[in-house]
Amino acid sequence: MPRRQKGDVMKVVVIGGTGLIGSKLVAKLGEHGHEAVAASPRTGVNTLTGEGLAEAMAGTQVVVDVSNSPSFEPAAVMEFFETSTRNLLAAEADAGVGHHVALSVVGTERMPENGYFAAKIAQEQLIQKSGIPYSLVHATQFFEFVRGIADEATQDDTVRIAPVLFQPIAGDDVAAAVGRVAVDRPLNGRIEIAGPDLFRMDEFFRETLAGWGDPRQVVTDPHARYFGAELKERSLVPEDGATLGTIRYADWPGRDATGR
Repeated sequence: MPRRQKGDVMKVVVIGGTGLIGSKLVAKLGEHGHEAVAASPRTGVNTLTGEGLAEAMAGTQVVVDVSNSPSFEPAAVMEFFETSTRNLLAAEADAGVGHHVALSVVGTERMPENGYFAAKIAQEQLIQKSGIPYSLVHATQFFEFVRGIADEATQDDTVRIAPVLFQPIAGDDVAAAVGRVAVDRPLNGRIEIAGPDLFRMDEFFRETLAGWGDPRQVVTDPHARYFGAELKERSLVPEDGATLGTIRYADWPGRDATGR
């Protein structure tokens, strides 16, 4: 496939286009002159039922899937990603879409006991077997999810965090990286993206909660589970060669608001 030129204007359908990353991605693609379509149940496109998919795919060159399951219960999240991805890929095949991009998570293959990660692996396998040229973007945890990670790790008034490596990334950097992949030729493989700074996870959360004025105590626990999975030193960080964002957590405008 010939390499796309920077001046090429494309129709890009963003599944999950009204969410955190999707809305940022739609805006960034539009700023560069592309026809970016925000597709979600809110805009009449439902990948679970198939509603609106055929209409959205008409004339589309690229589909980017940044959608997420409304439930993280293992069976529900598996059902969401498998059903949604099958319906989406079928619609793309019918419409002749030439590039499918999916946002996934760094470390999915390292923690199969995590129900969410297992569902993302299943999603990726469907994409890889579909015959549609594809690109997978594996991202580390978003800055915007830091509060949720702390809350999930809380027991009584303590936050139990493993002393492992942690390299979170800003949502704006995620959207920028996904956008660059979307308008380039398919990788038929994956890239990893992460924030510019590497932390020890327990120290990061201890400092962050203190900065919020949060009274919870962060306890270092090597066996603390991350959404059901025990972590190893590098479970959550990319391999060498990852694409790094430019926004540091210390400089991120939402850093203080995350604790409210």
